[in-house]
Parts: sequence; structure tokens; C-alpha cells
Amino acid sequence: MVKTENFFIRANVSQTASGFVTQEIDLGSYVNLGVSSSTLLRIHAVEVQIQDASQPFAGPYANGATLNIGWDLTTSAQTTLVPLSNNSVVASGRYMIADQTVIEMDSVSKDMMPQTFRNGYLIGVDSIYLSTEADQVSTAGTYEISILLEVTMEKATQANAASLALSQQS
Repeated sequence: MVKTENFFIRANVSQTASGFVTQEIDLGSYVNLGVSSSTLLRIHAVEVQIQDASQPFAGPYANGATLNIGWDLTTSAQTTLVPLSNNSVVASGRYMIADQTVIEMDSVSKDMMPQTFRNGYLIGVDSIYLSTEADQVSTAGTYEISILLEVTMEKATQANAASLALSQQS
């Protein structure tokens, strides 16, 4: 099977308040689900950065409160963050910082990332969605969750079409 060289897709979503925010990432230039020949996208790795919008060296925090931020990358639009049992989840993670004047705890976890799978994560949809949800407003204001996807394009075969069908992306 002929694969292209690895390349990168970047995206970000800005969080200005508490609640749910999502950003569509158009993959129409890479994924082509034609009748005679189809091209799929394979995500090999996802890297994530959470940073204050005005001070890129700083992360978001909430004075006197615990700030919980979740993010996910899905193959279908959502209205809230979804668990790993949802068949549209490509990657997800959590960020938590407890701040009582002095930072008491800082935690970042990656729940699921394509690089943990032997062959990455195969995508057969025209758009994916980067979403974030927070339970507090960041004291410093707007922050951004940015992602970098390492990907390749590949021709659809009977084997990878079966893989897509079994993962039931929607």
C-alpha cells in the first residue's frame, strides 16, 4: 500500500469562559471518499498544548478554586465532552489545577492518544472536532488548547475499509 510522507495538521480552540466550546477541523483536502478510489487519513500522533492566550508561557488557573479543563478530538460534532466509550473519540485528555493563592496541584492526563495504538487512528470523515469544556473561568482570561496532528494519507483498501466499519466512526 502506497503511503505519503508524514505531515502535520494544526488547530486550536479558544476558551473564554466556563462551559463547552468546539472547533471544526476541515479534512476535505485530505479525505476523499469517492466511488472508484478513496483516500483516508491516518493520525499517528497528537500533541496538545494548553496555554494562556496573552501569556503563552503560562497555563490557565482560577484564583482560590480548582480549574478542571477537558478536551477531546472526535469524528462527529458533540454538545459536551464524551467518554472513551463514544465511538467518535479519536483522542482526549484532562487538565486540572488547584490554586489556593499558591499552586497546590497541577495535573495533565492524556486519556487516549493515537500514538498508543500500533497503527495510529484511521479517519474516514471530512471533518473532525476539537472541543474543550471547563468548570471555571480562568483568572487570566482566554486560554487556548492547541493540537498538532502527525498524519499520512493512504488509499482505501478492503482491509482499512473494514477497520473503519468496525470502529463505527460517525
